Amino acid sequence: MISSEQFNKEISLIIANAIREDVGQGDHSSLACIAKQSKGSAHLLVKDKGIIAGVTFAKQVFEFVDSSLVFDQKIPDGSPVRQGDICFIVSGNSQSILKAERLVLNAMQRMSAIATKTGEYVQLLEGTGTKILDTRKTTPGIRALEKWAVTIGGGENHRFALYDMIMLKDNHIDFCGDVTTAIKTTKKYLKDNNLDLKIIVEARNFDEIEQILSTKGVYRILIDNFNFEDTKKAVDMIGDSCLTESSGGITLETIAAYAACGVDYISSGALTHSVHNMDLSLKAI
Repeated sequence: MISSEQFNKEISLIIANAIREDVGQGDHSSLACIAKQSKGSAHLLVKDKGIIAGVTFAKQVFEFVDSSLVFDQKIPDGSPVRQGDICFIVSGNSQSILKAERLVLNAMQRMSAIATKTGEYVQLLEGTGTKILDTRKTTPGIRALEKWAVTIGGGENHRFALYDMIMLKDNHIDFCGDVTTAIKTTKKYLKDNNLDLKIIVEARNFDEIEQILSTKGVYRILIDNFNFEDTKKAVDMIGDSCLTESSGGITLETIAAYAACGVDYISSGALTHSVHNMDLSLKAI
């Protein structure tokens, strides 16, 4: 996984680019009708229920826009919220608050939706020993925010991007020729380039699982699109040789049954690509 320093850099880039995109030459609506030295306060009002996420990010946005703004957190990230709750109050220059408003709301609405959905999966896995993972099926440009939201909801990050873990999927294997060749050439590549990256390999059938096990050195086997019975059989085949992960259309209705098969992880792109934003509002007070 990426370092905290690199993650923080990603967040800073997101903020800078989002403000550039939204403000451009200036917030002319505010500049036109609000005095430059006008002071005010606004609060983040929850109009929905779920798990709140993005409070810390909101504070970073306000600090980026105007370091003199005062941010008073009322509810921390990861807390359950309901309609009428106030997450924070921000006070200071009115133009600065409005300049940051849309980025704060857009990010928090999506992050809270992701955290809420992740929390639903986590709750269904409670007591099973299986953990929920996200994927790279994220919105381009704001991956760091979405993966951050997954962790706030109690899930774990799979990998951040293409550079921090090796994942050999069906296309890699087919382009390369077969599973064994893909793994062997990958190990050589890592050695030749002095890279220490974990290797995950997707298996589409039992024959590929046998090939992976015979090659050694794989960190995790991705048991992809197997039914319950075959997943249990695959887990038994793999045993303690490496970690196991199930994926492929797993839903809230089926996740507990897949966990009962004994897999270590379940990954779901739905955590980030199929959510409905939480209803939040920033209101002057």
